[in-house]
Amino acid sequence: MITFSLLTYGMLVLAAVVFISLYFVTAGYGQFTSRRWGPSLDNRVGWTLMEAPVFFVMLAIWWSSGASLCLPQLVLLVLFELHYFQRSFVFPWLMTGRSRMPVAIMLMGILFNVLNGILQGGGLYWFPSAAYGEGATYLLRWNAVLGILLFVVGMAINLHSDHVIRHLRQPGDTRHYLPSRGLYRYVTSANYFGELVEWTGFALAAGTLVAWVFPIWTAANLVPRAHAIHKRYRAEFGSAVGARKRVIPFIY
Repeated sequence: MITFSLLTYGMLVLAAVVFISLYFVTAGYGQFTSRRWGPSLDNRVGWTLMEAPVFFVMLAIWWSSGASLCLPQLVLLVLFELHYFQRSFVFPWLMTGRSRMPVAIMLMGILFNVLNGILQGGGLYWFPSAAYGEGATYLLRWNAVLGILLFVVGMAINLHSDHVIRHLRQPGDTRHYLPSRGLYRYVTSANYFGELVEWTGFALAAGTLVAWVFPIWTAANLVPRAHAIHKRYRAEFGSAVGARKRVIPFIY
C-alpha cells in the first residue's frame, strides 16, 4: 500500500514537471516530427507498440486478481480496455501517410502506459473503493452516471475528430490544412479535448484519487501540445484560425 501510494503521488508530481516542460520543449512526433529526436520507426508500428502495453497490463491485473466480475469494476475495466483496444489496434492502422515516430518518444510512451496501467488496474483491483461493494447500485450514483456519460461523449468526440484529421488530405497530397469540422470549429485540438473529457469521466465514475491521476496526466501532456499546435496554425493560417481556442471550447 505504501509503495502504491508513493507511485500515485510521484506520478502527480511528475505530471506538474511534464506540464511545465512541454511548454518549452515540443515532443517530436506527428506534425512536430524531428530528426533531432534520434532513430525513428513507422508511425503505425510506433503507436501500436506504445499503446498496447497498457491494454495487456490492465488485463493481467484483472486476471491475477481472480478475474472479478464485480459490476462497477467490470464496467470501468470495459471502458478502459475499449479505449485502448481502439487506440492500440485500430487507430494506428487507419493512419495515412508515411509519418515516423522517434524511438525515444515511443519508449517514453511505453513507460508511462505501463505505470499508468499499474495505477489504474491497482486502483480497481488491488486497492478498490469500498463503495464498489454496492454492486449495481454504485452505478446509479450521480458520479458514476455522469462519469460514464462523459466517457462516452469524450470518446465520440475523439473518434470523430480523428476521422476529420484523417480526411483532410487526398491520397498523395502533402499540404497542411486547417481542420474545421465538428469541434474543430471551436478549438484547434478537438481530439485532445475528447480525451480530456473521456478520462475526466472515467475518474469521476471510478471515484478514487488514483483514477484522477489519469486526466491530470492527460492534461499535463496534451494541453501544452495543443498550445504548440495552435501557435503553429496561427503562424501558418493566420486569421483563418479566428476565435478558436486551443483545446477547451471558449476557455483555452
